[in-house]
Amino acid sequence: MTNFAGLMKLGKNILLTLVLLCSAASVNLFSQAVPSKDENIPFLVTFGKQGETSWGDDDFYQVWFFSIPRDFKQQFYIRVFDPDCGGEHDEIQGEFNTRTLFSVYGGKGVDPDQNEESKGLLNGLNYKGGTMLASRVFGTEARYDNKYFTFGPFNPTAGDYNKKWNVYMFKLVIEGISGDDGNLYRFFMSRDPNNNIPVEGGNAFTYEYTFRMWNDFRSVAHIYPYVDTGVVFVKQRNFDWDDDGSILVVSRYKQGLVGIHSGQNDWKESRVGIEPAEIGGSLDFQFHKKQGELVKNNNVVITIENQYGEALPFYSSPIGGVPVYQAKISVTRVPKPK
Repeated sequence: MTNFAGLMKLGKNILLTLVLLCSAASVNLFSQAVPSKDENIPFLVTFGKQGETSWGDDDFYQVWFFSIPRDFKQQFYIRVFDPDCGGEHDEIQGEFNTRTLFSVYGGKGVDPDQNEESKGLLNGLNYKGGTMLASRVFGTEARYDNKYFTFGPFNPTAGDYNKKWNVYMFKLVIEGISGDDGNLYRFFMSRDPNNNIPVEGGNAFTYEYTFRMWNDFRSVAHIYPYVDTGVVFVKQRNFDWDDDGSILVVSRYKQGLVGIHSGQNDWKESRVGIEPAEIGGSLDFQFHKKQGELVKNNNVVITIENQYGEALPFYSSPIGGVPVYQAKISVTRVPKPK
């Protein structure tokens, strides 16, 4: 009986371990999707350069970075879901006529810590620092609609080495080079050209996030800016929110600070103080849609900078994990009755 009980206990422990490992693998599976599962954002969006900014894109391009750990020795791929503009997910204006250029860069000049212009926050062609490794223009080709196109393979050492994070960095620039429609798409950094298999320890980030909200009252979108050492406050700026509800800031310290949000085709900004407990981790900016009449196909732009005007990166896999508010419970000692 004792041996049987011991075997049963061992079996339960093994089962629990397998469950935990499967759960961890499941989390990792989504960690290099852009947007990630935790962000709950359906698509990124870039309009053709003849588009109207009132449709939710302030500059008609996006810049994304992919980081590869230095000890990762295999080749990798950047997969783009639905890169064409003319199908199921894209936003039509009249008739589809938009062409979108996707370009992958590596080498010196990519690392935004060393090249401020690489962040893509300054208008012009200065965000194209580095060496172009691959590029392709997509129009209305039906064969790419609702499917992946794969760039690569790329060798990690072809990236720009960042000593602070001990990673090689690559950059993907997306430009609406003609037309006025909205191209909606997603990414995945993968070890396989035909399947989404994550690169262990990899991540993706941007400094100006242009994305589509779900057409759902109950859906909440999240973005996760990383707060580095020395930050006292951050300034969030959002564009073309269309007064579509509220923006809440959550962290281990904040339960839901309300941020100022924009109307149509304008920018609004507000400051958020940073507590010592929030340094070295990510904030959670939550986008809650208003109830009542549904605002459909809402495209939003957001940037965040510190007190020195330096842009903060938004990581698809938040550094330190998704922040969860931890209520502080104070205990007052009650004196014993005399």
